[in-house]
Amino acid sequence: MDKKAQTILQKAFWTASGWKGTFGPFSGDEFDYAKSKGLMFDPLTITHDEIVDKLQVLHSRSITKEKVVTAFLHSLSTRKVHLRSALSSWALTSQLPAHAYAQPAAEQPMYSSCAPCDGRRLMSDQQYINEDLNVLNFERIRWGGIRLNNLLYCWLDLELLSREGELEVTPQDLEILEHMVEAIKLCGSKDGARQLEKRWKDIFPSNKYERDVVMEIWGYAGLLVPQDEPRQGRGGNSDFNSVANWRGEDGYSEERLQFLFKSNQ
Repeated sequence: MDKKAQTILQKAFWTASGWKGTFGPFSGDEFDYAKSKGLMFDPLTITHDEIVDKLQVLHSRSITKEKVVTAFLHSLSTRKVHLRSALSSWALTSQLPAHAYAQPAAEQPMYSSCAPCDGRRLMSDQQYINEDLNVLNFERIRWGGIRLNNLLYCWLDLELLSREGELEVTPQDLEILEHMVEAIKLCGSKDGARQLEKRWKDIFPSNKYERDVVMEIWGYAGLLVPQDEPRQGRGGNSDFNSVANWRGEDGYSEERLQFLFKSNQ
């Protein structure tokens, strides 16, 4: 990743005190430079149906389970957080059928009025007008992604991964993965996602926000799955989305772990 372009992108949204109050539209020499390096973009107008078509092409041609798993594992020791969310983007969209928006419509929508998207926990709209992809890529590069189950983000995430070169998984990456799984086993039955985040603190280089995102990625990827049955004393954690109701007694999905990671080794 071009460091100068990355700095330009970061300065567009972030200051020493946090988010800028206003940002965009972008223009000028710095923007043109970051755009030439593939880190910033012109506003995008696109439909839901066009995004679904683009996702179908990506999954059929360049984005495989092996590619996203390799990217995730490679990110663990290198702290290249922008490579992580492709795991959840792939999991959320790889089985998404070709369809037109709201064909059929969701009967009791939780994420989208489009039933095929809603069934995959994808937030989607019929049209996207002058969308700022730059903020999505900024969040991806700084924390590993924020709007992980947004259809537009999933497409951008996988499109950018398709442009990455070959990545290597090291023994250190695999060791980190094993320690992450062991930490889940050590959680108390009533421990929530915040307690797991703290157990992961010294396992891989990261800050609290990055670890939060990894837990969300694992939730959307089917690795950390809250039980459906209500339990006494159970309550959601507003810090999280996919793992808001996860508890230590839920553990992790061994079947999903084997499917995603073990077959890749």
